[in-house]
Amino acid sequence: MTSQRKHLVKDFNRFITCHVCKGYLIKPTTVTECLHTFCKSCIVQHFDDSNDCPECGIQVHETNPLEMLRLDNTLEEIIFKLVPGLREKEQQQEIEFWRSRKSKENGEDGSRSKRSRLDDDDDDDDGGDGDYHRSDPQIAICLDCLRSNSLVGENIVRGLMKKFIRCSTRVTVGTIKKFLSLKLKLPSSYELDVLCNGEIMGKDHTMEFIYMTRWRLRGENAYPMVLEYRPRIDFG
Repeated sequence: MTSQRKHLVKDFNRFITCHVCKGYLIKPTTVTECLHTFCKSCIVQHFDDSNDCPECGIQVHETNPLEMLRLDNTLEEIIFKLVPGLREKEQQQEIEFWRSRKSKENGEDGSRSKRSRLDDDDDDDDGGDGDYHRSDPQIAICLDCLRSNSLVGENIVRGLMKKFIRCSTRVTVGTIKKFLSLKLKLPSSYELDVLCNGEIMGKDHTMEFIYMTRWRLRGENAYPMVLEYRPRIDFG
């Protein structure tokens, strides 16, 4: 019997590396016009200077190539399974980046930034933090319902009466979901998707992270940041 050949990670490198940075694809993002895939940060930065695909040179869009990008979550999971330790490494680098950025913006020293860790769990707002994060930097958010006054299951789900809120930049999507479920009086069988620019946000994403990496508007039109939500039946 012939033994089954074992494949090495390098055998797949041409499928899981970025044409721009030559490293493993991080948040793989596909250009829908030509189906070439790059790291999200690489392709977004590239489109600051050009509307053409960096691999094949095709014009992606005349004015706004960012509209032609789609995250490939399936490919991301495949890459994390193929490359041991890559997920943990990226998560740690992300935490360190935001910790460093927050420290510089607030003029804090290292000891203070340790007490203000960005990766703290914000889902439990009454877990010993006496001021409920009121001393944190604040952000204004507009919560828009994608299915306002529409029928979901057997119930009509209406949007919020007051859709503008102000909260800590450390608040997570998970907390926003709990807030929406409470305000909308959703049954336990309902789940909520929270989106920014059409992309579903993870429950552990903070408002600061979303604003810096997902919200495209800057300058006088940057506020409030708009998050969209859509109720759906949870069949899980």
